[in-house]
Amino acid sequence: MNYKAIIFDLDGTLLDTLKDLALSANTVLERRGYRGHSEDKYRYFVGEGIEVLVKKALPPEAAEHENLGEIVQEVKNEYGRRWADHTAPYPGIPELLDNLEEKGLPKAILSNKPHEFTIITVEALLPRWYFHAVQGISELPRKPDPAGALRIADKLGLAPSEILYVGDTATDMKTAVAAGMYPVGVLWGFRTAQELLENGAQTLISHPEELLAQGWF
Repeated sequence: MNYKAIIFDLDGTLLDTLKDLALSANTVLERRGYRGHSEDKYRYFVGEGIEVLVKKALPPEAAEHENLGEIVQEVKNEYGRRWADHTAPYPGIPELLDNLEEKGLPKAILSNKPHEFTIITVEALLPRWYFHAVQGISELPRKPDPAGALRIADKLGLAPSEILYVGDTATDMKTAVAAGMYPVGVLWGFRTAQELLENGAQTLISHPEELLAQGWF
């Protein structure tokens, strides 16, 4: 099938944000007397928003007794200071986006970051490319609820089945399946091939250039 648009996840798909997220959360944990975690462990904490990240990063007993809202805000503040220190597009992403623009294929981004921060991140770190829609958490529920993906499909004037959804986590694959889009899992991001396949991925790719080699456009 020829697809008419692509929706990308942001963190772990277009941008490698892991180091800045890990440093931000560990700074807050250690300030409060808790042990931080390895950067690799944060691969399993991210993807569902800062609130979920904080709950996973705290010891179970602390997550029950601490003021989670206060800690979440501290992590947001810390991340707001350092979010661009190490974050950059993954290798091959600039070339992929260049090729998609040459083909005239509409592109969109759907993230579980807060909406305004998603906009700022895309404008700062992906300024060369035009995205027809950039959607973060707003009044709509976060992924894997399909509401954000379906809003983008409506904005593009396309049926969900005409859209490729590209992401790196179970959350992304569940979102694509729930929205009726074609789910593509990327292996350069935060999670494993097994997780992606178990949650609905129809195709896995190991490098951005493979997206163009499938004959989808």
